[in-house]
Amino acid sequence: MLGAMGITESMIRSRVRSGELLAVRTAVYLSAASWPADPAAQHLVSGHAEQVANPEAVISHQTAALAWSLPFPGFGNWHDLPVSVTLPRAGHTSRSGRAVHRLASLPAAHVQRDPEGYFVTSPARTAVDLAASLALPEALVLLDAAARLICQSLAPTIRRREYANRRFVEAAIALLEEASDTIRCARLRPTLSMVDPGRESAAESLSAGHLELAGLPRPRYQAELRTPRGTFFADALWDDKLIGECDGAVKYTDASAYVREKEREQILRDLGYRFVRWQAKEIMTNPAVVVDRVGRALGC
Repeated sequence: MLGAMGITESMIRSRVRSGELLAVRTAVYLSAASWPADPAAQHLVSGHAEQVANPEAVISHQTAALAWSLPFPGFGNWHDLPVSVTLPRAGHTSRSGRAVHRLASLPAAHVQRDPEGYFVTSPARTAVDLAASLALPEALVLLDAAARLICQSLAPTIRRREYANRRFVEAAIALLEEASDTIRCARLRPTLSMVDPGRESAAESLSAGHLELAGLPRPRYQAELRTPRGTFFADALWDDKLIGECDGAVKYTDASAYVREKEREQILRDLGYRFVRWQAKEIMTNPAVVVDRVGRALGC
């Protein structure tokens, strides 16, 4: 591209030495002033560079997860992993030591464009590609998040209760199932039957997976509770009026939010509801403790 603008290899090398240009990968350069400071943004720019060098490539797997803001199912970050792209099986590959090149035939429905116009695997295909090798709890983190994105794409605006809209949920699961069938991942079928776009965080999805593996009764997630003092949503609700709450630091961004949560809990307790609570870090580091706590609250 620079050559078409009359910029010679010698001029490019000179600008790289001076710091004016940055070699993102072999034969792909970026103005040094345009290189982002954020590691996640750097990863995405490197993914775009890989696609520039390989026009048939589609950003996929961990790089696509970063593009879609899918949560990382554990400790770490997507940008800590190598850039990943998928190329046609018969395509020509220009390899870079800093990128993973996968070969697969992607159906047109599995490819979308990101806001900058680069090709990226769809949320459903991205989640399935990554979930295929994961255990149930971690797989649910990706599949639930992808289902939420799909639901959001089905309406100009979406309210909290609409993540339980049967039409939206069925459409999201159908796309995930189709992606799973395409990569012939039969082991994901039982997990897909559990997908719930209503779960609002990675910790809630992890909790659902671990509770399922333990054989505990399956609750309703983000259940709507109408009271004389307003409508509330429970992270998890069992039939005997037991509410499960998964608490994380993000949930209480200020003191007033904490106070509102306590007021909400007291209103529900006055109506006969019971509570069992666990921390997001507990379900990530010691899920057996959470499972035992919930089981005792259920009398199991």
